[in-house]
Amino acid sequence: MLNRRHLRIKVLQILYAFFQSEEESILKAEKELLSAVERMYDMYLFMIMTLPELKRAAQNRMEEHKKKMRPTEEDLNPNMKFVNNKLIEAIETSYELTKLSEIRKVNWLGAESQEIFRKVFLVILESEVYFEHMNNDSEGMEEDMAFALQLFKAEIANSDLIQYFFDEKSIYWADDLDLCCSMAMKTMKSWTEGKSFEVLPLYKENDDEKEFIVNLLRKTIQMNQENETLIEEFAQNWELDRIAKMDILLLKMGLTELQTCSSIPTKVTLNEYIEISKFYSTPKSNLFINGVLDKAIAQLTKDKKIIKIGRGLIT
Repeated sequence: MLNRRHLRIKVLQILYAFFQSEEESILKAEKELLSAVERMYDMYLFMIMTLPELKRAAQNRMEEHKKKMRPTEEDLNPNMKFVNNKLIEAIETSYELTKLSEIRKVNWLGAESQEIFRKVFLVILESEVYFEHMNNDSEGMEEDMAFALQLFKAEIANSDLIQYFFDEKSIYWADDLDLCCSMAMKTMKSWTEGKSFEVLPLYKENDDEKEFIVNLLRKTIQMNQENETLIEEFAQNWELDRIAKMDILLLKMGLTELQTCSSIPTKVTLNEYIEISKFYSTPKSNLFINGVLDKAIAQLTKDKKIIKIGRGLIT
């Protein structure tokens, strides 16, 4: 489920904390990095499990209305279209998801969480998405799937209450929400009626994502002085203490990746750090990083310090 750009951002965050605190333990930094990635996977599971929690909130509300002193016909015979949603039922009864949530202790148990979903459901009741679904005559799997995905995207992924919950859990999760919501939707879209609901693994089988981030973190720390010398050389007319700290760190990561990741094309590395700088540094940082890395690539290639292996990986 992991996205390479997001993995680079995770490394960036840990490196920033490492250099700011003048931490000397690379092993500790690696441990924090892998923990941060694990927490991102937990958020992904949390997001998938929001729909069954909303179903529970709806059921609780129905039961409360039935207990009124003078219940209406609607209170006694509520519209069950939402609580009978087939996709939500598949998520709710998924053995794999249940097992993972138990192992990783990911759940929405507790009065605080239940109150969050009670409030979120009250907001959903007033939404156009919910009203149209509950009052149209469409039935079946396609309708259930389309509604659940639309509801998730419009009302859950953008919920201030759910976002606040994650902000309180971890400072790193603010940057993970969009990706985790995207992966949760991808997982839900892949489900087929009649089959068990399956979640994506943290790391793809036979992939090297974990090795990539650990190597990038460790090598960037080890090559710190060497990279600073290169930046001073190629950032002409700039003193290091006048360059934004985030720009320097992005350049160090870029220089490290160019020289140590032989399977990643040079253009991919260049473009990735330019794009990341647009969100994590100053407005003109992308131009600065582009200029410095361009010069560095030319020189390092000439010095045979950038070596790419594999078809189509020369540039």
